[in-house]
Amino acid sequence: MAYYMIQAAYTGESWGAQIGSPQNIVDRLRPTFERLGGSIESAFYAFGEYDVVAILQFPDNASAGAFSVAASAGGAVKAIKMTPLMTIDEGMDMMRKASGAGYRAPGG
Repeated sequence: MAYYMIQAAYTGESWGAQIGSPQNIVDRLRPTFERLGGSIESAFYAFGEYDVVAILQFPDNASAGAFSVAASAGGAVKAIKMTPLMTIDEGMDMMRKASGAGYRAPGG
């Protein structure tokens, strides 16, 4: 399964609802991830541009994208960013492939 980092910023209304009735975000979203064939590795509240950050696993980009679209359509977030991640081994393989790609910079 592939890894993804998701970052989301809540709307003011969403924060108000969560303050009024706090729920564990992992427990609340786990069934949604599982319906899409995914799982949650870890999740964190954050300060700054995004309010929550999580590392997720999904079987493919379509499943990860489906979660992102569903979360956006739900109205609780004002911004969402999904970033595909590579393991260190995948990154090493990427660099090995890049070294043999034969790419030449323009003018080079």
